[in-house]
Amino acid sequence: MPGTRGPAALDDLPEEITDDILLRLPPKAVGRCRAVCRSWRDATSTPGFALEHRRRQPPLPVINALYAGAGLVLLPASAGAARASDKPLWPFPPGTKPRHQPILGNTCHGFIIVSKKSQFYICNPATHRRVLLPQPLYGAGFKNTILGLYRHRSTGEYRVLILNSMDRSAELSWYFDDSLYVLTVGSDEPRHIAVRTQPMSPPSMEQNLLNSLGTSPPAHHRGNLHWSPYGAGESTGGHGDIIVFDTEAESFWWMHGPAPAKLSDHKKFLDMEGKLAYVLWEGRSPMCFAAMDVWAMQDYEAETWSFRYPIDVSTVEASRQLCTTPIPCEKNKKTPLDSKVRWFNDMAMVNDRELLIRFNNKHVLRCDTDGEFLGLVAIGYRQYRMHLTPHRLQESIIPIPSH
Repeated sequence: MPGTRGPAALDDLPEEITDDILLRLPPKAVGRCRAVCRSWRDATSTPGFALEHRRRQPPLPVINALYAGAGLVLLPASAGAARASDKPLWPFPPGTKPRHQPILGNTCHGFIIVSKKSQFYICNPATHRRVLLPQPLYGAGFKNTILGLYRHRSTGEYRVLILNSMDRSAELSWYFDDSLYVLTVGSDEPRHIAVRTQPMSPPSMEQNLLNSLGTSPPAHHRGNLHWSPYGAGESTGGHGDIIVFDTEAESFWWMHGPAPAKLSDHKKFLDMEGKLAYVLWEGRSPMCFAAMDVWAMQDYEAETWSFRYPIDVSTVEASRQLCTTPIPCEKNKKTPLDSKVRWFNDMAMVNDRELLIRFNNKHVLRCDTDGEFLGLVAIGYRQYRMHLTPHRLQESIIPIPSH
């Protein structure tokens, strides 16, 4: 009929509505939209769009299934989903042997740092881009450890905190102290920084602090990096058992964890929906735990914590629905799944209400914070030989700074 308008096109919508629609797309779809028309390419290519798009992505836990032949995968955040994505976390393609895989080191804002053959790369899995990172004092006798990847708030630069040390068995190792370097991603040379602490402490204590940092990856919170390594209270002279690296001032300070942390040898940090969470383990033996207590940071400035919930084997056993459904094995035989939870090995957060728990050194289950069983994590047909990593990744279209 005359005067009847055809279907509305996306270009007919106001610019703010179009931008909101584009921001809701996954990274791969944004890349496809850039090839549709120039206006969409321009709208999705600004730094502001990339940062806002990354902010809207959920932080997904990374599962290590290298020994199951599936590589590293991201677990979806949809409620109740027990199957992991079949999309490998590039550059970890499935099917290659674990000894040929690069090692995942750190994550931040959609970037990951991997090490392969003593070289470090910063990668963006969503865009399949990577850049080789220069290293300080790289060569025989020297060892570089990536301590953290962070975004410097004032400049917007992505920076890498690197610990440089000398092999303790080397002939001149007594002559060299461990040193700290910061590398701005996109630059040629790492710069040496002093190990400044607040309050001031003697040089020997600062060296002890450096020695304790490389034992575990840090937790990101409020833009800062947090560690709670074994014996941290002794390293800090009683000032606290959490080591904090202020990424703006590029100096260290100490924070107190919950009181029971001083009595526990086994602990780790988790990100709990924007809050810093502290997990304390009660073990039957090393790496075999019967129970876990989860604490959350209540007031960052006051360094106060609140107890959230306990998790123990008996709670999960009482509410679980694990069964002995046969699963296929490599020789096409049916093998019953050993589903009895005897001990925990590790834990990770999916979101504020859902947990991933590795048990019996074999399987990963998904449950809520009340212990209700939500399903076994499966990658393809595999339900075994999976490990939880301490890393979470927000997929991002932010380009890697480089020259």
